[in-house]
Amino acid sequence: MNPCRCAGTPARPSAVVTVLVLVLLTLGAPLTGGAKAAEGPTAKVSQAEAGTGGTVTVTGARWRPRALLTLLICGQNMIGGTNSCANGDGRAVTVGADGTFTKKLPVAEPPKPCPCVIHIATATGEAAAADVAFKVAGHPVAPLPKERSGGERLSVLSARLDGSSGLLTWFGAPPSRRLVVTVGNLGSTPARDPVFEVGTSHGVFAPSWEEQRWRGTIQPGKKAQVKLDVELSAGAHGDYLVSLRYGSKLLVEQPWAVGRPWGVTLFWVLLCVVAAATVFRIGMAVVDKVRPRTARAAPPPPASPPPSTGPAGANGARPALPWFTPDTAPEAPPHHQISAPSEEIRSTPKGTT
Repeated sequence: MNPCRCAGTPARPSAVVTVLVLVLLTLGAPLTGGAKAAEGPTAKVSQAEAGTGGTVTVTGARWRPRALLTLLICGQNMIGGTNSCANGDGRAVTVGADGTFTKKLPVAEPPKPCPCVIHIATATGEAAAADVAFKVAGHPVAPLPKERSGGERLSVLSARLDGSSGLLTWFGAPPSRRLVVTVGNLGSTPARDPVFEVGTSHGVFAPSWEEQRWRGTIQPGKKAQVKLDVELSAGAHGDYLVSLRYGSKLLVEQPWAVGRPWGVTLFWVLLCVVAAATVFRIGMAVVDKVRPRTARAAPPPPASPPPSTGPAGANGARPALPWFTPDTAPEAPPHHQISAPSEEIRSTPKGTT
């Protein structure tokens, strides 16, 4: 019995070790996959601080090959979107085939106070972005504004207006579009059912805002496509500006050129023509009604047919001779002059000469 126990004892530690190895491998696989999934585009700067007029070298790695990137210096950690960036001094760069890039960026003061960041984002294709902390020497520093809805920080990556005008819009119907924006959450908490404000402005007038709730959740570090409806008043035309705001932060502004409703102009032109013709006809009828009446002369009697001047017809009437006038037409001899010689011949006795 003892030898059997001794022989079976060494097998227990090897089984335990095998189980532990399998458990570690099982746990290590998700950790490794999570680390790979967490890897994304990165960027760094050659120096953390520089003054206006200088340059800073920005390098990046793990970007999509051949992608076009934009580099901007933004204030307030780009809470207000690209409106808080020095857009006029930005630069563009194309990523190499290995996913890396190097670009010199001139240092300029953004329109918002620091803390500042250098914002790198894709301009075409799949959206991707990265921010690098940077300090502009001599630029004022102010605390970040408090977020109204919590720790989420939404930023617009792309925006466009979808839709077109129909036949009814050509005749004055309210023009409408759909604002399609790609929103990314750069904060630390998810944004659940965010309420956006869509505003439309024309010329120098302030925008009129309308709240619209988007149903969905944007997790931290994720993005989502948000579609919001925009509608103007009937007969609107000209250059409009569509704005999107979240809390006190202006996310994006999109221009919108609305065509003139020429159908309404055509309608008014036709209406003026018809009204003018109607007034003219009414005026002529009134003039014809009130003007004095004059005595009208009796119509002449119908002309009688010309008398017949030709030779007598079957009923004894003399037919007309068109080649003679009534006073020159030949007259037939009387009937007694024609028959008299025959009577004289019949009355002569026989044998007389």
